[in-house]
Amino acid sequence: MDERRQVMANAVSYVEGVRDGRPWADMVEVVGPDPVEVIMSGMRGWAVSAPPELSEELLARGAQLLRHAHVMFFDLKDADPAEVEAPEGFRFVPCDRDPEQVFPAVRAAYPPGHPDHRPDRGVEREREELTELLEGRLIGQVLPCSVLVVDADDTVVAGVVVNDMHGRPWISQVFRHPVNGPRGIGALALRAVQVRAARDGLAGLGLAVTHTNPARRIYDRLGFVVTETSMTVVV
Repeated sequence: MDERRQVMANAVSYVEGVRDGRPWADMVEVVGPDPVEVIMSGMRGWAVSAPPELSEELLARGAQLLRHAHVMFFDLKDADPAEVEAPEGFRFVPCDRDPEQVFPAVRAAYPPGHPDHRPDRGVEREREELTELLEGRLIGQVLPCSVLVVDADDTVVAGVVVNDMHGRPWISQVFRHPVNGPRGIGALALRAVQVRAARDGLAGLGLAVTHTNPARRIYDRLGFVVTETSMTVVV
C-alpha cells in the first residue's frame, strides 16, 4: 500500500491533508467492514473525498456535500505538437508572477453563482491559498509547463497552473477574468500547456472538474477523459 496512506480502524485508507483549515481524508478506499460507521465516528469535522457510493451513504447519515467532481486525464502522447499562439494583444508568459498580480483574475473567475464559488473562504483566505499554491506549499511545486496570459499592459487576465502532486502533473487552476480575458483564452492557454508539457517529457495531465461546471465541455473537446468520479463531504 502507498506509504503516504493512513488506515483507520482497518476499515478505510486515505491520504491525509488539510483543506480550508480542517483535516482532509483524500482518495478514500474501503479496506474493511463498517466504513461508514468508522468515518462518521472517527472523522467528525473532516472533509472526506470518497467514491460516490460511499459518499451517498455518508450524506444519508448527515454529512454535508462540499463538492461532486470528476477526475480527468489527458495522455500527452496525443498532444498536438503545433505551437499555440496567444491572440493579438495578449502574451503567454511563465507562471512566475507574484501571487498579488495573479489574484485579481483568479478571484474574478469564480463569482457568485459559479459552481466553484466558495463564499465561506473570504478574500484573505483565498489570497493565502493562492499564495500557497503558487509557492508550491499547497499541492507541490509549480511545473514549467504552466502559463499565465497577460494583456498589453502586462496584467494577468488568465492562466493554467500545473503542480507536481506526489509525482503526478496536476492542473490546479484554469482561470479567466470574465471581463479582461477574451472568451476562449482559457482553452488556448490549456492547449499551450499541453504542448509545453509534452515537450517537457511529461506522460499526462490530470485535473478535477466540478460536476456542474460547464468547463468540462472544454476539457472533453481538448481530449481529457474521465477516469473517476468522487464526492467530498464534510462529516
